[in-house]
Amino acid sequence: MSCSIFWGIILILIGLSLILKVVFNVDFPFFKFLFAFFLIYLGIRIFIGKDFRLFSDVNDEHTVIFSQRTINNVTDGKEYNVIFGSGIFDLRDYQSIPNEDINIKLNTIFGNTEVLINDSIPLEIEAHTVFAGSRMPDGNVSAFGEVKFKNDSYIKSPLLKIESNTVFGGFLVKKK
Repeated sequence: MSCSIFWGIILILIGLSLILKVVFNVDFPFFKFLFAFFLIYLGIRIFIGKDFRLFSDVNDEHTVIFSQRTINNVTDGKEYNVIFGSGIFDLRDYQSIPNEDINIKLNTIFGNTEVLINDSIPLEIEAHTVFAGSRMPDGNVSAFGEVKFKNDSYIKSPLLKIESNTVFGGFLVKKK
């Protein structure tokens, strides 16, 4: 976001808060909200561990911010982030690499992540949840803590391992 757009939005919000106070006698604590949003921004930036721009086009195919995206292909060792949006990971047609386990990480912050799976894929999911909801296909649910899921094909190799971290959002695994 350019500097002129940022300062323009700030000045408009200050003006609106003054109009609300003078005309309608409504006290809007603008600077407290601005400080709160700044702290949320810093928390998200620290959690992701790299540069995070609030209102920018994200050209990274591994990140969903303020939008919805369906991802059909996952890559070993990659980390996928869903922030203030919705991500659908359609793994029903997933093709494994012979003799290689695939490990991916799905992070959801203030958003919703849905994983569509096929029973024929050997799968292990470990979902970490904080003030959120994680629901596995076998009915296990977690709102705070950890839940694990292994499907019937788990003993086969290669294995698809998914680690999920969900904060103030939803993580759902569905069999299709």
